[in-house]
Amino acid sequence: MKISPFDLRQVAIFERATDEDLRVVLQHAYPRNVEESGFFFMQGDPATHVHILSAGQVKLLQANPAGQQVNLRTIYPWQLFAALGAVRDQATYPASAQALEDSSSLSLEATFLRRFMGSRSYLSWGLMQLMTSYIQEMQSRYRELATEKVEQRIARVVLRLAAQSGQRVEDGIELGLTRQDLAEISGSTLYTVSRVLADWDRRGLVDAGREQVKIKKPHDFVRIAEGL
Repeated sequence: MKISPFDLRQVAIFERATDEDLRVVLQHAYPRNVEESGFFFMQGDPATHVHILSAGQVKLLQANPAGQQVNLRTIYPWQLFAALGAVRDQATYPASAQALEDSSSLSLEATFLRRFMGSRSYLSWGLMQLMTSYIQEMQSRYRELATEKVEQRIARVVLRLAAQSGQRVEDGIELGLTRQDLAEISGSTLYTVSRVLADWDRRGLVDAGREQVKIKKPHDFVRIAEGL
């Protein structure tokens, strides 16, 4: 896929960039292609590069010493990820980035972006807004884990992902999502997610497959997510 400098304006931190700045960024970027289930980088690797997803989907996974994983977030095209190296010298990636499907990115050396930010205040401001949104998301997820029932948490995750990547079809909204992914994102277990989906399927709320969920009654999902 041929990418023009102006495609980069879809990236949040480059919304206010000049045309010349976009050209400079693209000149310093190189393409990365990762097949489904492959990794752009692993947790603990030196954070030498910043990535802009240009195609596909990527999930950011963090593991504890026992090997248990949690899905921090899913990255969609024209979102920037792995930016820690641009703001902290000698940083390491706090999570692994695994492709959910064949995916491509533009990779920038973190040292280049750090220097580039030094003379362009809009980049620093955009990156601060991005980090703030991540903090707010983590705060919301912590509150959900601490205060909400598991069915409510799972419903919130399904609705959030449907808004980001769901495909509208004649009888609902289709969402490519495995039960394991849903368990990791919601802070639950595979058994619990399977039990909840089976109950929703019996009630006609969803059509739950192995790697896909079709939301058949979005308004009922909103009621579950809100605890009504």
